[in-house]
Amino acid sequence: MQILSTLIGADAGRVRIAGHDLAAAPDSVRSAIGVTGQFSAVDKLLTAEENLLLMADLCHLPTAAGRRRAGELLEAFDLADVARKVSMTFSGGMLRRLDLAMTLVGGPQVIFLDEPTTGLDPRSRRSMWQIIRELVADGVTIFLTTQYLEEADQLADRIAVLDGGRLVAEGTAHELKRLVPGGHVRLDFTDPGDFDRAARSLGEVTADADALTLRIPSDGGVRSLRSLLDRLDAQAIEVGGLTVHTPDLDDVFLALTGQTKNKESAR
Repeated sequence: MQILSTLIGADAGRVRIAGHDLAAAPDSVRSAIGVTGQFSAVDKLLTAEENLLLMADLCHLPTAAGRRRAGELLEAFDLADVARKVSMTFSGGMLRRLDLAMTLVGGPQVIFLDEPTTGLDPRSRRSMWQIIRELVADGVTIFLTTQYLEEADQLADRIAVLDGGRLVAEGTAHELKRLVPGGHVRLDFTDPGDFDRAARSLGEVTADADALTLRIPSDGGVRSLRSLLDRLDAQAIEVGGLTVHTPDLDDVFLALTGQTKNKESAR
């Protein structure tokens, strides 16, 4: 994140951002990007409006254009009612929204968000997710780092997994989940007879006779579920409940970084 936002230099390799070479044209890169760091850049002694106007001055916007842009962002981020309140009175979610609004004053093509929802309550986190989705829908490219795997699953078109500073996997959420085995369907029974007949019929299953449950390997797809239910229905086997489990990004992260963690814990 620091390299891509021109804060520190790269040891090797080449990067182009919004068509600009990072090493050869850092000023052009800075004019095309916005950065919202992990820690808020809001001046808490200023009001929300004053913070935005300060950013407009730093972006060299004319006075009238700066005031117009500040007003638009206050409305867009649901901060118009507190525009003239001192920022130190704001909640964590309000500060994060103001911080992101300040990043947008200059109309960046690419925005770097460093763990934008850390410390937010669930409602504020969902609100921030919606803002990010709307920015992407408007054509802004978002480069986001997060410790919350659900957040990556919800927001990212492509995900890169880092372990010890190295890229260990990259792809869509669906592509990454396919790297990890463990998808299965759990069948719950109320009748021991149905449980026994299903266990014999389905072949490769993990059975828990005490709980009357069967665990069947599955990709969780509609076709495989339909086939499974058709087999049970053909034999008049009654199922009390069905649960589908597919690997999530937490499973992916632990599987891809587990070897390193095990080595570190052994030292």
